[in-house]
Amino acid sequence: MKKLFVVVLLGVFFISIFGFKVIMVTDVGGLGDGSFMDGTWSGIVKACKELGIEYDVIQSKEQSDYIPNLSKAAEIADVVFAVGFLMSDSFYKVAEQYPGTYFVGIDFTSENNLPNVMTFTFKEQEGSFLTGYLAAGMTKTGKVAIIGGIPIPPVQRYAIGFLAGVKAYNQLHGTNVEGKLVYANTFIDPKKGKELTQALMSEGVDIIQQACGGTALGIIEAIKEENNKCSNAKNLSELLDYLYDNNGYFMLGGDVEQEWQAPGHILASAIKRVDVASYLGVVKAFNGEWTSGNVELGIKEDGEGISRMPFTKGLVPNRLLAEIEYLIKLVKEGQLVIPSTEDELNAFRVKKIEFPF
Repeated sequence: MKKLFVVVLLGVFFISIFGFKVIMVTDVGGLGDGSFMDGTWSGIVKACKELGIEYDVIQSKEQSDYIPNLSKAAEIADVVFAVGFLMSDSFYKVAEQYPGTYFVGIDFTSENNLPNVMTFTFKEQEGSFLTGYLAAGMTKTGKVAIIGGIPIPPVQRYAIGFLAGVKAYNQLHGTNVEGKLVYANTFIDPKKGKELTQALMSEGVDIIQQACGGTALGIIEAIKEENNKCSNAKNLSELLDYLYDNNGYFMLGGDVEQEWQAPGHILASAIKRVDVASYLGVVKAFNGEWTSGNVELGIKEDGEGISRMPFTKGLVPNRLLAEIEYLIKLVKEGQLVIPSTEDELNAFRVKKIEFPF
């Protein structure tokens, strides 16, 4: 046992001498989105700081940057992260050319099973199901919506889960809340996000789920402007009092707990633990625990969920919070399967569920 301990220490010592570097390459969304990209980066930073290894980021300005940026990273790093579904084709082309470098893909997978490639995908529909259910239970106008970025598979699963949550609430409570889906067709245009939000609010929508990356910064701006105009609140306490008693507006965050970006204006967030995925990718490569292939994370694996609602939990009825916790339990036990396709959504029924309270 003592000899094994010495060998492990020597291994870490030699890695430290010769260096170990991790580089994350972003898609065009880049850092600063407050959700998907920032969440992935936070997991990398956390792992690298804990392990005492070097890390860096290369940000892509346009899609033509993907291959050169990934190639540049592969030449100087031991682990290269590619973040975003739109990078998948470039990712596999470069990974094939650099078999001695570990490659971690976030939000996509492929049948191209390279030994130096590990990918992480998520059951986005499970997290957004919870926020969709919450939205249906909290709306005062009977209209909620989700704004997606580009209609790629992860975003489509987000939308299907959200609409399934609304549908489940309607079936269990005999309500008729309307759920609407619109696409911004971009992840990097806050102005478009604001315009779409203002249009939805004019239609009577009072709660909007974001699944559009940096475009959601415009959703936050529009909702803050409207709430502040109507409430005349001077602080968070006055805002929450107003929202409790009146018809205010809320955004639902995506990927990370976004509430801190606009306390009181963001009701909750659908959590997609990209930080857990990126953290695991670094640790497995550094510790020699690498396994190629895809890892899928959902509620059961603590890779999907709903935020703690640090500012707004007091606005939500206890009964609704308890129902959401019970639905989480059913998903973990396999008794409730959240739809991930349009056909599954159309056939989705939950009337057999009975809450034990």
